[in-house]
Amino acid sequence: METRAMRSGFRQAIAAFRSQTKRYPSYQSRRFLATPTQPPTDEIRAAPPFRFNDKQSQGEEDMEEGNSGFAKLLPKLRIVPASPSYFTGKPGFTDDILELQTLLRKYITLPVLPPGEAPRIAWKTHAQYKVQSGEPVKAARYTKILQVLARLNYIHPSVMPEEVKKALEKYKRDVQPFLNKPKPGYVDEYGRARGVGRRKACHAVAYLVEGEGEVMINGKSLSQAFGRVHDRESCIWALKATDRIDKYNVWAVAQGGGTTGQAEAITLAVSKALMVHEPALKPALRRAGCVTRDPRRVERKKPGKLKARKMPAWVKR
Repeated sequence: METRAMRSGFRQAIAAFRSQTKRYPSYQSRRFLATPTQPPTDEIRAAPPFRFNDKQSQGEEDMEEGNSGFAKLLPKLRIVPASPSYFTGKPGFTDDILELQTLLRKYITLPVLPPGEAPRIAWKTHAQYKVQSGEPVKAARYTKILQVLARLNYIHPSVMPEEVKKALEKYKRDVQPFLNKPKPGYVDEYGRARGVGRRKACHAVAYLVEGEGEVMINGKSLSQAFGRVHDRESCIWALKATDRIDKYNVWAVAQGGGTTGQAEAITLAVSKALMVHEPALKPALRRAGCVTRDPRRVERKKPGKLKARKMPAWVKR
């Protein structure tokens, strides 16, 4: 029994060996072996250096020596951008902020002006900067540029470098509203001072002359021109706030709008005319609210709404 078992075991082993030799022939293993095709040599040669030649003759010589030449390398060359942030999402903004920050680090030790004494400059708005850079820059990012510009603007003008001045000029508006100066008022040969005021859709011109406190509006007395007491007080509020009611005569012309708008327009016109006579009264007039221009207007009713903003009841449902 033992001899039979041994014989069957030998037979199974021989059959398994024969099946393996059929599936994996002997020459299959040699396919994955690397065999040298040339005899080994001790000399090691490096590739010839690339030479970028403009002339065709030199390129042909290089090609003969083994180089590809400028003509073949030209399609493979990559142009290096001048801006280091070219591959960012907003290269223009990044270059601008890096340039300003570099100037700030370079001239951080220069003397600066006292707080609040820097020259007032109207910088470009967010919309104007987006048009200039051609990129969709967010308002928060542009605020960072404005902060650096404000710090550079505090450098003392006597020691401000030229490159800082050029950088600031890039972000200034074409028209500076802070440089606009109002026309100086004057008193004519008849002792009259002229003032102009506006409110809503109304326009008023007032002439102020020393007198006994008489007021004429559009050729009418104050009580005839305005029926409401509030409008009458508004016309002469500048004189009442400075205790000058019985020292000046007022002659005014008002056009457009309603009675309230005309009365408040006359208030501003009388205030400007009064400051021509007595410039020292400007702080008192400003505290009384007579000098400030009020541009507010009544919001008009819109189609489909009950009032300016009120929606109908069926829409709310």
